[in-house]
Amino acid sequence: MMLPLMQPVPLADVPQGTILRIVGAAGAGFPSPAQDWQDDAISLIELLRLDRAASFVFRISGSSMIDAGIHDNDVVVVDRDTRPVEGHIVIAIVDGGFVCRQLCRRRGDLLLEARNAQQIYEPTPVEGVEIWGVVRTGVRDYRR
Repeated sequence: MMLPLMQPVPLADVPQGTILRIVGAAGAGFPSPAQDWQDDAISLIELLRLDRAASFVFRISGSSMIDAGIHDNDVVVVDRDTRPVEGHIVIAIVDGGFVCRQLCRRRGDLLLEARNAQQIYEPTPVEGVEIWGVVRTGVRDYRR
């Protein structure tokens, strides 16, 4: 699904001091003896490196990238100052809208490919397409 072209907002303007308090460590294995020595605050701005002028956030719409671990309604952090290379997941402008795809080389040609084995998506040749930025990280709401 292609979204209408909107103007992304840089995150460098987020107020300093945006901090979440850590309640405690939640073990996904054995409890850590160092748990008592952890800091009691975390800055999502620093953790996700959102304080850079070249970092932007996009909400993903659709299921074209689920095999790459990016699901409908996930939020991705995109860097505009990273040079895209084969294998990167990118945000590109295709037919006037933003799309999330993987940059791949097939038979010598660079293509933008979806990652969902359950649906058929035609690869998009990179020629004539603007690669807007490279996806660096993502955030998922696990309540759904």
